[in-house]
Amino acid sequence: MHLFTTRRNFTFLLLFFCFCLQAAGQVVTTSPTFPTANEEVTLTFDVSEASDARAAGLLGKTSDIYLWAGAGTTETGNAFEYVPTGQTNWEQPFEPGRMTYLGDDRWQITMVPREYFNVPDDVTIRRLGLLLKNGNGTAQTEDLYVTIYPAELTAAFIAPTQELLFTQASTAIPVQAAASAQANLTLKLDNTIVATATNEEQLSYTLNTGTQAGKRRRVVLEAATATETASDTFYFIVEPAPVVAALPAGVQDGITYINAEEVVLTLFAPEKEFVYVIGEFNNWLPSEDYLMNRTPDGDQYWLHLTDLPAGEEVAFQYLVDGEIAVADPYAEKILDPIHDPYLTDANYPDLKPHPTRAEGIVSVLQTNQQEYNWQVENFERPDVERLVIYEMLVRDFVATRNYKTLADTLSYLKSLNINAIELMPVMEFSGNDSWGYNPTFFFAPDKAYGTEEDLKAFIDECHKAGIAVILDIVLNQADYENPYVRLYWDEAQNRPAANNPFFNQEATHPFSVFFDFNHESEATQEFVERVTRYWLEEYKIDGYRFDLSKGFTQNNTGNNVDAWSAYDASRVAIWKDIYDHIRGVNQSAYVILEHFAVNQEEKELAAYGMLFWGNLNHDYREAAKGNNANLEWISYQERGWEVPHVVGYIESHDEERLMYDLLQNGRSAGSYNIRNLTTALNRAKLAAAFSLTVPGPKMMWQFGELGYDVSIEENGRTGAKPIRWEYQDDPERQKLFNVYAELIKLKTTVPAFATDDFTLDLDDMVKRITLDGEDMTVFLIGNFDVQPLAPVANFPSAGTWYDYFTGEEVNVTNTAETIALQPGEFRLLTTEPLPAPPANLLPWQQVVLDAEEQLADARSLVVYPNPIEAATVIELNNSYRGAVSLQVVDVTGRILRTVKAQKGQQTLQQELNLQNLAGGLYYLQVEQGGQKSTRKLVKLRQ
Repeated sequence: MHLFTTRRNFTFLLLFFCFCLQAAGQVVTTSPTFPTANEEVTLTFDVSEASDARAAGLLGKTSDIYLWAGAGTTETGNAFEYVPTGQTNWEQPFEPGRMTYLGDDRWQITMVPREYFNVPDDVTIRRLGLLLKNGNGTAQTEDLYVTIYPAELTAAFIAPTQELLFTQASTAIPVQAAASAQANLTLKLDNTIVATATNEEQLSYTLNTGTQAGKRRRVVLEAATATETASDTFYFIVEPAPVVAALPAGVQDGITYINAEEVVLTLFAPEKEFVYVIGEFNNWLPSEDYLMNRTPDGDQYWLHLTDLPAGEEVAFQYLVDGEIAVADPYAEKILDPIHDPYLTDANYPDLKPHPTRAEGIVSVLQTNQQEYNWQVENFERPDVERLVIYEMLVRDFVATRNYKTLADTLSYLKSLNINAIELMPVMEFSGNDSWGYNPTFFFAPDKAYGTEEDLKAFIDECHKAGIAVILDIVLNQADYENPYVRLYWDEAQNRPAANNPFFNQEATHPFSVFFDFNHESEATQEFVERVTRYWLEEYKIDGYRFDLSKGFTQNNTGNNVDAWSAYDASRVAIWKDIYDHIRGVNQSAYVILEHFAVNQEEKELAAYGMLFWGNLNHDYREAAKGNNANLEWISYQERGWEVPHVVGYIESHDEERLMYDLLQNGRSAGSYNIRNLTTALNRAKLAAAFSLTVPGPKMMWQFGELGYDVSIEENGRTGAKPIRWEYQDDPERQKLFNVYAELIKLKTTVPAFATDDFTLDLDDMVKRITLDGEDMTVFLIGNFDVQPLAPVANFPSAGTWYDYFTGEEVNVTNTAETIALQPGEFRLLTTEPLPAPPANLLPWQQVVLDAEEQLADARSLVVYPNPIEAATVIELNNSYRGAVSLQVVDVTGRILRTVKAQKGQQTLQQELNLQNLAGGLYYLQVEQGGQKSTRKLVKLRQ
C-alpha cells in the first residue's frame, strides 16, 4: 500500500485501544493522545524504530541520551520557532532534555510544552519538532513531529495516519478513530454512514477500497457531545492507470507556457507508475482530472492545465506514485516553508506565502510574465588574455545581501578597472546563508539575494559598465532537496537509489560533499545542457566557472586523489561535449574549470578552448611573507600550453587570505617586520605586481584590493565574514587599492601586458618579469627578501626606461649594473612613457643604479650622536658637489622631516632637530646626485 501525507503528521499517534500502548513501527508516542500546550504530556521514544542511519549510535545505550526539540505555531511550517533556553550547543549535553531510560531502547520525558519551550501565552503551539541525540551530537534520530491540539473536543484518525493513501483494488483498510472525550462517533464513506459508536472515545472499522481505480474517496469521522463537535478526514485512491499519450510538440520537461491561461507540465520520471499534479488549483489533493499522461516509452509524464489565472503566481507539486510530492526540477521559482519566513523585503519583497495545505518545497508557475527590458542586448565580452575577474559572494560583500545594493557598488569596481565579476553560486541552495555549493533547484535564483528581475538588472548594469558576469555553477553535486535526489532515494542505505537516472549512489571521487551527478548518464547530460543554455539565454550571463570539474568522471578512484587527478579520457570527452554545447549556444561564452588535474589533461582541454583556475595562493603567500617560493606556474607557457588559459590567482573564496597570513606569519629582519600593517600592505602590492603582470587572465577575491585580513576560518570556513568597507578610510589600504587599479589598467589597456613574448624569473628572492610587446618592453623587478639587496638588474636592454609609479626617467648604460632594492621594493619600468598614476602609492622614490658604488660611497656618511636625545649632526665627506636632501621617515615610510642643503666642499655638516619626535626607530634617507643612502636613527624617550 502506498502512503502519502499532505497535512497531518500523526506518526506519534498510531495507538490502538489503550492510549498508552505503542503501535509497531512508531518512534514516538504521547500520553495523553491529544496533547495540549498547557498540560503535561509524556513523550515516549523507541529508538529501535528510527529510520535515520545515524540512530544506530543510540542503540544499546542506557544513558547519555538527550532531547533536542522545538515548538512551532503552524501545522506544517517551522517546528523549531521556539526552543528551550540554553539549547544552543549541539555538541554538548542539554540537561533539561536528559531522557529517562525505560529499557529495550525506549526513552521518556515529561513536560508542559508552553513552559518547556518558553512560548508566550498569546502564541498558539500547533506542533513540536523532536529528535534524540547523544551528548556530543555524533548520533541522532531523524526529525520527528508531534501535533499539539487546542484544549477542546478533538477527533482524529489514529489509523491510518495519512490524510491520503493509495491502495490496491479491494484492499481492507483498518480504521481506528478516537476523540479526546466521550462523544457520539460517526464514520462516513462519501457521505454514507458506515459505522457509529455512542458515548465512546474510540471507534474501529474495516473499510474495503473497492475496485474503482483513480477515484478519490472521502472518509470522515464526526464526534459530537452536547456542547461541542469535531471532525477529521482522510482520503484513499485505488492506484490509477495513466493514459498513455505522446508528448505534445514543442513541449519540454518542466513548465511549457501555452498562453495566458494554459501550460503543459512535464516530469521526467522513468520507472515510476503514476504521477498527479497537485496545487492551489485542486486544494493539494489528487483527483482524476489531474492524473498526468504517460509517454509511450514510460519515461515522461505530462498534463495540460487550463483555466489558470492570467499573470498570477500558482504553486504546485508533482505527487509521484502516491509516495512523495516534489517541486518541478525545472522550476524558475520555488517556495520553501522552512527558510522563506526568514527572508525580508530587503531580500525578496512581496514574496508569495507558502500555501498552508502544502508540505515541503513547492514550485511556482506564472503565465503572462513581463519580460525584462534589457538595456544591453549585445555585450562585447573582454578578450580572454585581458580578463581580470573579481570573485565575490553577495552575502559577504554588501550588508543588505541583495543585488540592488550590489549594483550600487559597480562604480567602486569600475574604479578598480576589473572587467569581469564571478558570482559565487546564486542558484537555489539549501537554507538562506551559504556559499551556495549545496544547490537544489538549478533554474531558480536563490531568493536570499533578491528577485529574478533584480538579478537581471544587476547583470544589465554590469554590462553597461563594461563588466562581464560569470556564474560559479555547481553541476557536480546537488543537495537532498533536489527533486531527483528525493524521487530516487534508497531509504535503507540513506543515499541515492541504484536506479537514479541522475546521481551515483556513491561519489566516484574523494571530494564530494553532497550527492554526485553521473555525467555519463544521458539524463544528466541533457539536464546540464538545459541548465547551461538557460542562464546564457534568460539572464545573458557571460560564462561559467564550473565547481569541482575534475569530479565529472565515472572512473571510480575512491579516496585516491592521485588516481583521480590522472589523465581521464572519459572526463575529457565529457568536458568537450559540455563545451561544444555551451559554445553552440553562445560562441564567446567563457568556460572556466576548477580542475586541478594532471597537466596533460588541462593542456588538452585548454587547447580546446576551456580556461582553468590556476591556484597560486600558497606560493604567493610564502613569497610575500619573505620565504623563497617559485611563482612560475602562474604562467601558461611554463605549463607548456599554447594558449593563455590559466586564470591565475593569489586568493579565491577557498583559500586563506593573503593579508591575514602576512600579519600572522610574515618574516622580519631588524626593524623591518612584515607583521606591521603598513609593511604587509606594501608586501601585498609586491605580490599583486608579480601576479597581474604575468600574461593571461587573472582573478582576485573580494576586498583583496584593500588588504582583507580576516581569516577564512573565522566563524567557520563557510560562515559569514565581516564586511570591511571601512577599509576605504585607511590611506594605506587605499594605496593598495590604487596599486591594484593601476596594474589592472595596464593589463587591460596596454598591449604589451597581453604579449605572448615574455620571460619569467620567479624562483629566487629577487624576481623579474620581462614583457616584449610590439610597442614597448616592460621590465618588473622586485625584492621578496626582508633585507636590502643590490642584485644585478639584468635590464632587457640599455637606454632610457621609465619607472611607472614615479615617472622617473632611468638611464641604463649597462644592463648588468646593480640596482638597490629595499625589502619588498619593486620597480615596474617601461621603454615608453605611460600616463602617470597618483603619486606616492609606493614608499620608494628614486631608482638607484650602480648600487654597489652607492653603498660604498654611503660609508662617508656619519651620524652623531646616535641614539639621539634632541638633535643630531649629519656629516657627509666625499667628492660630490651639489644639492643634498635629508629626510627622516618612520618605519612605515611616512616622511616626518625634510631638510635641503647645498654641498659646496668636501665635507658637509648639517644639524637635524628631532626634539618633537617620540622615542623609537626612524630612518635617515640622504639623497645626493641621484644616489640614496639610508641610516637607522634611534630617538631616546624623553
